Amino acid sequence: MRRISSYAVGIQQGSLVLFSDYQVGGAMWTGEGPRQMSRTVVFSEVFREAPSVMVSLSMWDIDHQHNPRMDISAETVTDAGFEIVFRTWGDTRVARVRADWLAIGPCSNDEDWEIE
Repeated sequence: MRRISSYAVGIQQGSLVLFSDYQVGGAMWTGEGPRQMSRTVVFSEVFREAPSVMVSLSMWDIDHQHNPRMDISAETVTDAGFEIVFRTWGDTRVARVRADWLAIGPCSNDEDWEIE
């Protein structure tokens, strides 16, 4: 369990279309080339330390004639942002993906004292 010692807890969330490969004949749709896509998320406010981040699919448009395979994760999480990484493999053909994310962690408070 992660315990946040400060009484100020920040929550940020967002939604991001990762790709729309069917429109441009991209690798996720054609099945040829890199089968991994990453997008950088920059937080609107910096946390005091790296937050806990959850990523989930909110839209997944795939070809029904192939096996649905996917992996989505939050990687390289820092106090300022993280990478959403989507992977697929085999004969899976993905037209487009949208991901939602939620970050929870300690944040600064106007009443915090900064001692130098």
